[in-house]
Amino acid sequence: MKHIRNFCIIAHIDHGKSTLADRLLEVTRTIGERDMMNQVLDDMDLEREKGITIKSHAIQINYIQDGQEYVLNLIDTPGHVDFSYEVSRALAACEGALLLVDASQGIQAQTISNLYLAIDNDLEIIPVINKIDMEGAMIPETKDQIIELIGCKEEDILLASGKSGIGIEDILRAIVARIPAPKGDPAAPLQALIFDSVFNSFRGIIVYYRIMNGVLRKGDTIRFINSGTVYGADEVGILKLGLAPKNEVGCGDVGYIITGIKNAKEVKVGDTLTLASAQNVEAIQGFEEVKPMVFAGIFPVNTDEFEELRDCMDKLQLNDASLTYELETSQALGFGFRCGFLGMLHMEIIQERLEREFNQTVITTVPNVSFIAHTTRGETVTVNNPTEMPDPTYLDTIEEPYIKAQIITKPEYIGNIMTLCLGKRGILLNQSYLTQTRVELMFEMPLTEIVFDFYDKLKSTTRGYASFDYSPIDRRESDICKMDILLNGDKVDALSALIHRSRAQDFGRKLCEKLKELLPRQQFQIAIQAAIGAKIIARENISAIRKDVTAKCYGGDISRKRKLLEKQKEGKKRMRQIGNVEVPQEAFLAVLKLDE
Repeated sequence: MKHIRNFCIIAHIDHGKSTLADRLLEVTRTIGERDMMNQVLDDMDLEREKGITIKSHAIQINYIQDGQEYVLNLIDTPGHVDFSYEVSRALAACEGALLLVDASQGIQAQTISNLYLAIDNDLEIIPVINKIDMEGAMIPETKDQIIELIGCKEEDILLASGKSGIGIEDILRAIVARIPAPKGDPAAPLQALIFDSVFNSFRGIIVYYRIMNGVLRKGDTIRFINSGTVYGADEVGILKLGLAPKNEVGCGDVGYIITGIKNAKEVKVGDTLTLASAQNVEAIQGFEEVKPMVFAGIFPVNTDEFEELRDCMDKLQLNDASLTYELETSQALGFGFRCGFLGMLHMEIIQERLEREFNQTVITTVPNVSFIAHTTRGETVTVNNPTEMPDPTYLDTIEEPYIKAQIITKPEYIGNIMTLCLGKRGILLNQSYLTQTRVELMFEMPLTEIVFDFYDKLKSTTRGYASFDYSPIDRRESDICKMDILLNGDKVDALSALIHRSRAQDFGRKLCEKLKELLPRQQFQIAIQAAIGAKIIARENISAIRKDVTAKCYGGDISRKRKLLEKQKEGKKRMRQIGNVEVPQEAFLAVLKLDE
């Protein structure tokens, strides 16, 4: 055990984690030259296209220093705020972390929040300044920022470049020297923390774990403590670029197990594995339950495909434990799921993965957050979507979730950010200069306001020079109302939204204008209305397509033409009574992109 090191790489998005991981694998010859490519651990097409890491990946490196072989388990983590749950799970399986900071950008918001996650887990932190060979590298300034942030000595900070391979040997030496070996008792009963799982259509569910105590051997009968299910270990092994089978995985090591489990519900990330024969083995305190921030409905385009979508959601949840969902029905869209996501990017990625990996085309409804409503009868109701909102006559108060937002930017953009945040009902807590060129702004804001387009607007008003991170704080009383969209007097429940009263009129007007562009014209007039309760706050009309019924009248008396027009008018009236309006998929998506 004393020659094992478990570590992960944490950083802000785009600071070079995946590139550094590539160099570590290349220098230690973990991967042959034929298999080597950029972002080798990012195996999803989506990750390569967007240049972001979505899943944390584990791989074992064998490294020889001074004639002694060491086993290094590297877990590469995502950098985006929406995937911080992935990071917290990777940290639970490690003893140390490389804190990577881009020399040309310095410390950003996500660097700080990931660092606090690592400190909470008592990890040994090794600060590394990356991209030192870039023209805009500010090495002395970045060193000062790191020293101020974690209070280390200047000589503790390593300089490296993931692209050109500078300083990689120093990093490997530091990992061996500074990160403690795993603690644990190989003779104790087996106790392993599950930190990830993935579905394989040929082999069932593959579970990734880190062994805290004991040894796991091939052929053992194992038990999942939370679910209580018992299985045989058909294959165990370690994680190289693929799966490498072994006869046993020792204490302190990271590995995988295949047991032939087919039911996705039986494996829970954060559960503890033990031997079926062992008694009184405690569950490891893994990581807290995931707190979804954004809720949206996902519905199959054809209602017949609902069962298939349910299977796909189960398999996707295995691979992404931060996705939560429950059943939901909608008058307009039929059966589907109410899903909880960690943010808008997370929602977009899930939708993309359903389409690519499972060939599921889905309709996503307007994203919103969950509110707590108190009625005059003294009941408390959790409102996840507009249809659950209690009747306004019985509604006493409603509370919405607030977050603490941390924005790090350049001083020249303070004005733009203030305007944006205060316009979104934000409250400025404090403003502090980290260095002469970096300022940190702290706001308290309602989560509802940042769900839609806040991040995009922040990027555009600061030309991309702002980094944003948030954490939930509490719920506060607020004036939230339900806005319905009516088409010819019929409510379309999938387009309803819960919104602050001060912004409802503006939002309603924009939405009606957008729908007017998107809805196809019918042979009868369509009235699009936005309403709060019985009060209509905005309206647009789509005029009817009219056929030229008088074309066949050449000259002659006007009364002949009038007779034909009256007949058409009657027909339209009857058609309007029985005609219904089809709402295309684009209309549901348009709501998300109102301000563009």
